[in-house]
Amino acid sequence: MESLNTQDKEIISVLENYAEGLRNGNIEQLKKTFHRDAIMYGYWDQYLVEGSITNLYDSVARHGSAPHLNTRIEILHKAENIALVRVEYEKNAANKDGMDYHSLIKVNGEWKVIAKLFQTFEK
Repeated sequence: MESLNTQDKEIISVLENYAEGLRNGNIEQLKKTFHRDAIMYGYWDQYLVEGSITNLYDSVARHGSAPHLNTRIEILHKAENIALVRVEYEKNAANKDGMDYHSLIKVNGEWKVIAKLFQTFEK
């Protein structure tokens, strides 16, 4: 297996921090993952969620921690200061499975998620 380069490790680390924030229900940790102006759009079951990343923080406050969360993180594409990453997950705090696509941008030497696109799946 090919080892990850430094940039890949930095990008993966951002999404591992995201997953750990979800596992712990730690909103302050999640805020370190996202750009302050980040957006999120997607479907929670059949309901469209749209707008600010504060929707995620509100959801975590409502549902709490996800101690049994399993994730698979894959960098789909990157180019210098931007990246697209897929996060597949099982057993979030509401016991849902789903998929996220995160768009990241490197600002002042630090990777941040600027947009989250997601879909939960029926079990």
